[in-house]
Amino acid sequence: MASSSKFSDVPMVLLFLLAFGSIAPLADARAFFIFGDSLVDSGNNNYLATTARADSPPYGVDYPSRRATGRFSNGLNIPDLIGQKIGLSESPLPYLSPDFNGKKLLIGANFASAGVGVLNDTGVQFANILRMYRQLELFQEYQRRLSAQVGSKQARKLVNQALVLITVGGNDFVNNYYLVPYSARSRQYRLPDYVKFVISEYQRLLMSLYKLGARRVLVTGTGPMGCVPAELAMRGTNGGCSEDLQRAASLYNPQLVQMLNGLNKQIGKDVFISANTQRMHGDFVSDPRAFGFVTSQIACCGQGPYNGLGLCTQLSNLCPNRALYAFWDPFHPSEKANRLIVEQIMTGSNEYMHPMNLSTIMAMDSRT
Repeated sequence: MASSSKFSDVPMVLLFLLAFGSIAPLADARAFFIFGDSLVDSGNNNYLATTARADSPPYGVDYPSRRATGRFSNGLNIPDLIGQKIGLSESPLPYLSPDFNGKKLLIGANFASAGVGVLNDTGVQFANILRMYRQLELFQEYQRRLSAQVGSKQARKLVNQALVLITVGGNDFVNNYYLVPYSARSRQYRLPDYVKFVISEYQRLLMSLYKLGARRVLVTGTGPMGCVPAELAMRGTNGGCSEDLQRAASLYNPQLVQMLNGLNKQIGKDVFISANTQRMHGDFVSDPRAFGFVTSQIACCGQGPYNGLGLCTQLSNLCPNRALYAFWDPFHPSEKANRLIVEQIMTGSNEYMHPMNLSTIMAMDSRT
């Protein structure tokens, strides 16, 4: 009798493992969700009818597979590198990827789409892209799919404990307000008023994200928008950065931090963490050689002045050593520059990360 009762317990053990085995990874590493634009898009636009895409060579020339994946980079992008730092075994897949199913949902998801801005009218020239309201709708859809897989309680726990990255706002200036002379938005608003409008709309987006369960959200500001190779080529002032776009960045970024501080105060917790990417980028834009770059003005891939005109294609000029260039294409940092940015996100002082850096967040959250 003893032996038969022993064997009759085996199926119960197996049932337990089958029932909870798919939930076990929730405790291994926190999930990671990404929202925003081309700086963090890992390939959603590959599955959309849009011109804003990076699924052809030479994009991905230094990616592990040496293939273009839809990342606007020669190699890894910021979500890839943050994912490594927080212990993920692989980067979250683009939500639109046909491979995004099963246990891939437990890792997180990337909802970002190149060309989008805070405002719905930003990036209209790119046609079919995932605007921010749509990214949040897909996040809701994701949570329904996750609940069906692991149950609503575990799904809510995974989302609450996840790290969220949101990078959006630059296109509201580059691809909207300053897209063309006398743009609709520039006729509607003076720049200071437009900045306030974008910030107020961004605040609504972030509160929607909070209501959907996000509790640790990294929010990046804009970089030095007027100093990217595209703007040097098209709008540079006396051979230097575009004064208009630099003024926009100098108005926008402090107000973004102020808004995030206000939200945290309203919530009563440090949910939103601001990353001063204007300062991070500005460091190697102003002194590229200190970071091992030969230039922060000329893109590795492109054509025309500063390699800043048009798209990066197989017909473009292509530098042989991407690690020597701060910019990969006319708008986007190289993988090496992305690594420098992520190092500051992880360990940067209060001048770069407010109210704390990601390493501090990870240490705090591991104790709770």
